[in-house]
Amino acid sequence: MSAPAAARGGARLARAKRVVVKIGSALLVEKSTGRVNRAWLETLAADVAAMRARGQEVVIVSSGAIALGRRQLGLAPGKLKLEESQAAAAVGQIRLAHAWKEVLEQHDCAVAQVLLTLGDTEERRRYLNARSTLNTLLKLGAVPVINENDTVATAEIRYGDNDRLAARVAQMASADCLVLLSDVDGLYTADPVRDALAKFIPEVTAITPEIEAMAGGSASDVGSGGMATKVLAGRIAVAAGCNMCITIGREQHPLQRIEAGGRCTWFVAKASPKTVRKQWIAGLLQPAGVLHVDAGAAKALRGGKSLLPAGVTQVEGRFDRGDAVSVRDADGAEIARGLSAYSSEDARRASGRRSQELEAILGYRGRDELIHRDDLVLT
Repeated sequence: MSAPAAARGGARLARAKRVVVKIGSALLVEKSTGRVNRAWLETLAADVAAMRARGQEVVIVSSGAIALGRRQLGLAPGKLKLEESQAAAAVGQIRLAHAWKEVLEQHDCAVAQVLLTLGDTEERRRYLNARSTLNTLLKLGAVPVINENDTVATAEIRYGDNDRLAARVAQMASADCLVLLSDVDGLYTADPVRDALAKFIPEVTAITPEIEAMAGGSASDVGSGGMATKVLAGRIAVAAGCNMCITIGREQHPLQRIEAGGRCTWFVAKASPKTVRKQWIAGLLQPAGVLHVDAGAAKALRGGKSLLPAGVTQVEGRFDRGDAVSVRDADGAEIARGLSAYSSEDARRASGRRSQELEAILGYRGRDELIHRDDLVLT
């Protein structure tokens, strides 16, 4: 890996505001004993604590529940039946969460366990709920530790690999950096084990058919995991404005190693998560509803502020929380588009009212803004 590429990679991680780190079972669980690799995990926890100390937010996507549980249940080596995997996950998840709690609390880090299924990232309402929970945990200073909910997931409704889950989490959390700690140090032009002439690739700026071929096939063919799933994760991440790094994870202090210029492959995003999100909002062809606002609200929006309920004079259409709406001024001209924090029914009840009144009016405590400025684009 060239010195300039290594320096750029280290800087990407060091300056990232929100980082998702994915850890595989092979790193976390000792094969010989079936127990947590505690010595290694403590160095990773120290890395996470150092990042948090300088103001970075960290989300962990951790495998290991099934690997930890199968030994305790006395399950034989080899492929497990679905119900055996689910049972092993149920037992192992407790041990996994406890391990993360112990190592991170040594650094005064509050730990939160979050179990997700495919539907939580693919179905709109559940996606919004999960996104809100993650953002709240990070705002409160916790470190979310995420895993697939293998106890209830079936072959038809599961990710099956945490590379893609981690990329979806990075997308959901609007992270600007995703680190896949792996058993390989990055992407090569061919399998380096089989081809002595295989060359290391330090940066990927576009995921082309050639890049997919280097990963062992199309990135859509991900049934067996491996590098193909990592390239697909890279496609998901960079499309969301998130840089992604693949690097070997078995060395101690793996995140410090990246910052110091350690060997890894970076998939480079062309825009920030915020920019990508706003481009998506601006590109929505058919808003689900319309919010009419007064002159004061229109002026505030043009000045970069959020839309508060007090400035809304009329609500048109039927929409759910998270749907795109058009914002129009007193003359009926569209001035912005955004994602509503409330359904049309609740927006009508809240319109013209102060944010402090919303809980009494709606019967629950929601957001102060009808549309947050991060979810709003001027048109």
